[in-house]
Amino acid sequence: MAKMNRRDFLGAALGSSLAMSGLARQVGGDQASEPRIGLGVIGCGNYGMADIRAAFSVGGVEVLALCDVDSRHLKDSADKVEQLQGSRPRTFKHYGELLETPGLDAIIIATPPQWHALPFIAAVEKGLDVYCEKPLAYDVRESRAMVEAAQKEKDVIVQIGFQRRQSPAIQQAREYIRQGNLGRVVQADAQIHYTAGILDTTPQDPPASLDWDLWSGPAPKLPYCPQIGHFAWRLEKTTGHGHLVDWGIHLIDATRWILGETTPKSVQASGGIYHFKDKITTPDVLSVQFDFETCPVFWKHRIYGAAEYTPEVSNGIFFYGEKGTIFVTDQRWVIIPRGRDAERIEHNVKADMGAAHMAEFLGAVRARKQPGCTIEEGFRSTATVKLAMIAYEVGAKIAWDDRTEQITNHAQANALLKREYRAPWKHPYQD
Repeated sequence: MAKMNRRDFLGAALGSSLAMSGLARQVGGDQASEPRIGLGVIGCGNYGMADIRAAFSVGGVEVLALCDVDSRHLKDSADKVEQLQGSRPRTFKHYGELLETPGLDAIIIATPPQWHALPFIAAVEKGLDVYCEKPLAYDVRESRAMVEAAQKEKDVIVQIGFQRRQSPAIQQAREYIRQGNLGRVVQADAQIHYTAGILDTTPQDPPASLDWDLWSGPAPKLPYCPQIGHFAWRLEKTTGHGHLVDWGIHLIDATRWILGETTPKSVQASGGIYHFKDKITTPDVLSVQFDFETCPVFWKHRIYGAAEYTPEVSNGIFFYGEKGTIFVTDQRWVIIPRGRDAERIEHNVKADMGAAHMAEFLGAVRARKQPGCTIEEGFRSTATVKLAMIAYEVGAKIAWDDRTEQITNHAQANALLKREYRAPWKHPYQD
């Protein structure tokens, strides 16, 4: 008789429990007969803890290990996990130590983007399944290296944190459009306007609990200030790379998914830092045109003085078709037919997208079947928004070859697909 490993056991147990219960979408649970998925979590800030809570809401998991470069985060998170599951996870400062934890089946990566690629590749090389927050990585070449690593380990399950794919509103709008109800889609507009809160930008000593050198990792090590620390790294060019890459990527991913698109053929962008000058390093106003095969997609954001935007449309996507228009956001979609007096039809559908997305991942781990948002999909959405920031930084329209994954008309822009790592770390993509 062939030896059954833990992964095979998880899959077999899932099949048995589902057959008995008939609940094909009910993954996890607290059935004593069902082996728990052993989780490790790298990055224990707000999003790491949100992912942990989502996993606990699904059930059938045990958090075995936590990793964070801030000892206070690490202790607080371990305390909370112990409270929730009744046992205390092991804690580590370095992700490599966490990956040696006995009993691990999967890891969650919830760090800032500069710390996605290296832990991800190390994890899949050990045969561990991975749930990775968006964007896939900081740069396009890191992202490709992650795809190649995952594809090399054929049995590894990967889910990228594009939770909007679990939004019933987005799913229903997608089905409506793909059934041809809008006719040919000729344009899409996506936007998220909000007013950013800016923290102290004065260089200062980092908190005693924080290893700032390790937090920076392969990214440039900037002087510490609260604005580019735990909570505000998103608007810093060297870490989060701005509002579009951090938050807007959710809508760009949803737009791509609805249209059935890959990556744009060309991208142009304009904007600047007008209100938050000398406080942030990415644009507080940005407009982008993505030229996809299907139609152009326009992105815009303003992250100051945004209170006057109508709340109903400040966050969402418009799809303009020959027969009508659809507006869709996280929990609402609206059909806007052609004609001045045509009646609008509004659908309000609420769901816990985070829990549903995590449930899809954990179900895939048990079933040994790739979830909906694959590593390749994560790459395409990440590459799309990174191309926009490259176009903005060089001040030119750039042409993208999806087959060769090169910017074909601008050497300086093409060089920005990969950034140099800070020593001693080495970039995982080899030219």
